[in-house]
Amino acid sequence: MKIKPFTFNPFQENTFIISDNTKECIIIDPGCYEEFEKEELEKYIIENNLNPVILINTHCHIDHILGNQFISERWGLELHMHENDLNLLKSSGEIANLYGFKNYKKSPNPSKFLKDKDNVYFGESQLEVLFTPGHSPGHISLFSKKESFVISGDVIFQNSIGRTDLPGGDFEVLIESIQNKLLIMDETTNIYCGHGPKTTIGYEKLNNPFLK
Repeated sequence: MKIKPFTFNPFQENTFIISDNTKECIIIDPGCYEEFEKEELEKYIIENNLNPVILINTHCHIDHILGNQFISERWGLELHMHENDLNLLKSSGEIANLYGFKNYKKSPNPSKFLKDKDNVYFGESQLEVLFTPGHSPGHISLFSKKESFVISGDVIFQNSIGRTDLPGGDFEVLIESIQNKLLIMDETTNIYCGHGPKTTIGYEKLNNPFLK
C-alpha cells in the first residue's frame, strides 16, 4: 500500500489517500476546505490514475470532515464512520460557523457504520478497524498488521495525545484506547497521525510524556 498525506485547513489536519497496485484507493479524513486544497488532492488522484472507492472519517471533528461533500460528489463515494460520532456530524454546520468556516458544505450522511474489528477492503488490500474513543465518542483507527502501520486520527501524536476537552472527550477513555489498542502493536509500527509528523509505537512508548 502507498500512503499519501496532505496537510489542509487552518488546523493543519492530515488527510490520507491509501492506494495499492490495483489503483483503487480510499480517502481518509478529507480536511480540504479551500479550492486550492481540493485541487491539490484531485490532481494527485488524476495524475496517479487512482480510483477512489471509499470515504472514511476516523472521527467527525470539523477539521477532518470539511471536504466530505466535495469528495463524495466528485467521485460518488459513500461515507463510512462510527455510529457514535453521528451527533458530531449532524451538528457540523453549526460547528463550522463557530470556527469561521462560512463556506462549509455539509457532509453527506454515512451509508455504513464501522465497528471494532471490522475490515475495510479496497483493491487487493484491507485495513482493520480499531475502536479508539476518548478524543471523540466514535473515534476509530485503521490498522495494517501486514504493512506495519496505523492511521491513528487524533488519538496520538508525536510526543502528545488527542485533546479531551471537547464535547464527548474523555481523558481516561483515551488513555485506555492507546494502551489497549495501539501500544500492543509491534514497536516498529508506523503511526500516521491526524496532525503533525508520523511516528512509531516504539518511539511513543519511550518518549510520550502522557504515556509514562
